[in-house]
Amino acid sequence: RDAEQNSEKQHLQNLAVGERAEHRVRNHVQQKISRSALRLRRFRVLLDRARVHRNACERQIAKSEVKFNTPEERFDYAVSLLNGGFYEDAREHFDAIVTNAPTADFAHYGLALLYCMTGRPEDCFAALARAIELNPRNRIQARLDVDFQELVDDPRFTELLYPEIV
Repeated sequence: RDAEQNSEKQHLQNLAVGERAEHRVRNHVQQKISRSALRLRRFRVLLDRARVHRNACERQIAKSEVKFNTPEERFDYAVSLLNGGFYEDAREHFDAIVTNAPTADFAHYGLALLYCMTGRPEDCFAALARAIELNPRNRIQARLDVDFQELVDDPRFTELLYPEIV
């Protein structure tokens, strides 16, 4: 009977030691998880700040004064802005070309692309009509231009690009 009691006592002591060890391990793991979560939150805040700073720098660079020798050079720059998603900056350059060279068909075509990409179909059709009026080859170009895909089903687009059908 003493052996049985000693065995049970030993078993209870071992169980208590195991529970204390499990508790220490859980606390240790929880502390590690908490520290890692805190570091992750700090990293995300830092990453967000870096993104905001990068975007501000990109905008500043895009707006810095650039000298253009020809309207074509300005057009190429406006197209690069357009492709980069800087729609307002691109519009400013297209407008400047149209103001300084009103017969620059390519600038009207660029505005048409911009208006199409920014969901302004009426403005797009007006600019595209002016580009075609100034240079009928723009009609063929627009037929092949994938950037006008959103307007393919619009009857006004068909009328403008396929007058022989209408």
